[in-house]
Amino acid sequence: MKLYKKILLPTDGSEYSEKAGEHAIWIAEKSISQIIVLNVIDTSYLKSIPQHDLEMSLEEQFKEEGNMAVKKFSEKLEQSQCEGTCKNVQFKSLIKKGKPADEILKVIKEEEIDLVVIGASGKHGLNRLYPGSVTERVVRSATCPVLVIK
Repeated sequence: MKLYKKILLPTDGSEYSEKAGEHAIWIAEKSISQIIVLNVIDTSYLKSIPQHDLEMSLEEQFKEEGNMAVKKFSEKLEQSQCEGTCKNVQFKSLIKKGKPADEILKVIKEEEIDLVVIGASGKHGLNRLYPGSVTERVVRSATCPVLVIK
């Protein structure tokens, strides 16, 4: 059985990304792995907004949401998930800006990720029966295995 050294956990604070985090922790504990928690601030559509002040305000709001998603995951680990059992797991947090799928795929290459554990749909998923567009694109284009959690 292949052990995973680096596991990427893209998170947006959604229910599915929290479930993905639980699976990532379990796998990381068994594999003695590092989990890289990634939040991507989606700034791709801000360019279409003509008002510079509004653009900056929205970007700051999204950045704060990203920080909160990463913080929420870290706190959950400390308080309830690990309960002292995550001794073999190292954590690293990253916040990137851009199109979420593009940034996730870049991090896979840059960090030499062995496994991606991702929620089936994010905060803004319209249909809970189908994978979100970000998840679908990552599954199609990733250079490593992708575990989709529903």
